[in-house]
Amino acid sequence: MIELRTILLPTDFSEPSAVAGKYAKAMAENFHASLHILHVIEESALIYPLVGYEGTFPPLPQLRDDIEKEIHARLEKLLSASEREALRALLAIRIGSPFVEIVRYAKEQNIDLIVMGTHGRGPIAHMLMGSVAEKVVRKTPCPVLTVRHPEHEFVLP
Repeated sequence: MIELRTILLPTDFSEPSAVAGKYAKAMAENFHASLHILHVIEESALIYPLVGYEGTFPPLPQLRDDIEKEIHARLEKLLSASEREALRALLAIRIGSPFVEIVRYAKEQNIDLIVMGTHGRGPIAHMLMGSVAEKVVRKTPCPVLTVRHPEHEFVLP
């Protein structure tokens, strides 16, 4: 019998991530597993900050805090308060390379399954940029369910 106690949903807040979220929530409910939702802030978002409206750069620590607060607010909107309680949801933010941080988080938290969306980029974009999902599949210690959009609807809204 397969026992899933912890499920990880990495999200970049894209449509494929939202579709993967449906699967992750349904699986967490069916297996009575806790749901971890992770967003990775790419380092470049902090290294190359946007120029403020007065033409000045915001201080880096303040920029980091502002970005993290906004991301946390977006993570909270993914689940209602009752869903967070029922799924024993944990919301996490990491800074770094997305695939590295997803794999690291999965190892640290003893994740049993990762459910993530994939963008299905064309072959040229895939060759140039690679796929976060593909790298996670290759490097993570647990199974990974990748969900493409549009997908075959197994989960009803």
